[in-house]
Amino acid sequence: MIYGQLLWSFFQIGLFSIGGGYAAMPLIQHQVMDVHPWLTMTQFADIMTIAEMTPGPIAINAATFVGIRVAGIPGAVVATAGCVLPSCCIVMALAYVYYRFRGLDTVKGILAALRPAVVAMIASAGISLQIMTFYGQRTLPEDLGGINYISLALFCVSLFVLRRFRVKPIYVMMGAGALGTLASLII
Repeated sequence: MIYGQLLWSFFQIGLFSIGGGYAAMPLIQHQVMDVHPWLTMTQFADIMTIAEMTPGPIAINAATFVGIRVAGIPGAVVATAGCVLPSCCIVMALAYVYYRFRGLDTVKGILAALRPAVVAMIASAGISLQIMTFYGQRTLPEDLGGINYISLALFCVSLFVLRRFRVKPIYVMMGAGALGTLASLII
């Protein structure tokens, strides 16, 4: 039963996540928290962090980690296969269509129309993770007073370092992790 649910959930994610791993985040969040209460928001944020830090596509890494969390190694295999299967079939079909009809204006128009939707999905996932990080809950609270100032400061410093000094993101993540750990031990 659980394997069927994992397969179907990640098959849907793989089928509808247009735009890559970041665009898949809200779909993964919906499946693992709303449809099936497999994870809490904190666990989801942790899994997405680990999925981004490990090599490979974020959506597939997340599927693997969720599968392990829910049903062990067999669950990881089933969730990963469910996430990959629709993409493989769709990419093969689209590659054939694209190479055959790539000069048509309709194909160019379809690709141009998909770009804003992908940006919106990525922004939605980013905003959800920021709200969880700053406020410790899934939705924006009524009063904005309960903000985690350490997380906000780490975010601002990390963003500044990334934009101003063009430091590799892995170094910023390691530094933010070290500073966050140090701050949690001190405070």
